[in-house]
Amino acid sequence: MLTDFFYHLRSRRLPVSVQEYLTLLEVLQSGVMPPTVDDFYHLARMTLVKDETLFDRYDQAFGEFYRGLEAMALPDKEIPLDWLLKEFQKKLSPEEKEAIEKHGWDKLMELFKKTLDEQNERHAGGNKWVGTGGSSAFGHGGYHPEGIRVGGPSAGNRTAVKVWEKREYRDYDDQQELGTRNFKMALRRLRHFAREGAALELDLDDTISSTARNAGFLDLKMMPERHNTVKVLMLLDVGGSMDDHIERIQELFSAARSEFKHLDVYYFHNCPYESLWQNNRRRTSERFDTWDILRKYNDDWRLIIVGDATMSPYEILHPGGSVEHHNRETGATWLQRLLENWPKSVWLNPEPEGYWQYRQSIAIIKNIMHDRMYGVTVAGLKQAMEKLSK
Repeated sequence: MLTDFFYHLRSRRLPVSVQEYLTLLEVLQSGVMPPTVDDFYHLARMTLVKDETLFDRYDQAFGEFYRGLEAMALPDKEIPLDWLLKEFQKKLSPEEKEAIEKHGWDKLMELFKKTLDEQNERHAGGNKWVGTGGSSAFGHGGYHPEGIRVGGPSAGNRTAVKVWEKREYRDYDDQQELGTRNFKMALRRLRHFAREGAALELDLDDTISSTARNAGFLDLKMMPERHNTVKVLMLLDVGGSMDDHIERIQELFSAARSEFKHLDVYYFHNCPYESLWQNNRRRTSERFDTWDILRKYNDDWRLIIVGDATMSPYEILHPGGSVEHHNRETGATWLQRLLENWPKSVWLNPEPEGYWQYRQSIAIIKNIMHDRMYGVTVAGLKQAMEKLSK
């Protein structure tokens, strides 16, 4: 099984060596870890993966391998708890969903506090208390058009205006190999070449001329390498509904890494606010004040914001509307500051353009961006790069 695991990682383009594999076997034989899947996951990652940027790819490969083992295992005699919980979820018709009251922001916050004070036990399938699988505005696994998701996974409706739980995000993999060169070719429309730095490249024309003037004796002439001098600041939305677009965003991110020598990247969730981060594993402890970022990068930089702009309108227009924290200023205020600091800016949206008209938040952000919102397609990228290059 471990040999299959080794070759599975190699097939997923993880540079795992035989020596690292032998080290893993040696550690397993020493009995330093309990025989659990979680412990094996961490031990294997520590011994086999030396580059932090490959952790995301390792997670995906490990998950695929583990699911394959589960499928080969004999079925349990007991009904899985997850299956029972899913079956318990209330199935609502479109008419029932339409009938559920939208409380409004202030009333929703007030009702949530009151419900927490009154509730003293677990509930499921109801329409009032904090519970699971029902139509209450509070809980998880059910449906409400404007609610607070508490302590569990979404049922897939994505209508929560607040989420009460610790959320973990992962950095996008900038080493993703593209199945196509189209993204790279589209990004190359934003280019301004110049020769900078040390003279490391042979200047053939000048070498021939100098040699001829030197009576045939070789006179080598060097010149600095030619680089794309465009500076790009990229803000990436991560987590939540963006999980549906991870593969395409990683391809875009990889293409940007290869095309732009000057590229700085920060993350945000849903809408930029008073702080951003560069490492999702340390996003709670290593934050960058947005004011500092505004001061750090001058207007020579181009700003590219990447996100599906799919969120509650409260997150853009209402103080305290952020799904994760209490923001003193609205997302619209921060977006306006970004546009004023970097006039050359665009928003790239991976959500299919056919859905844009049905998302109120997309219409709001598109208006703030002065219609400079483009799809994450070859045609959309070409239009965006042409806009930034003017």
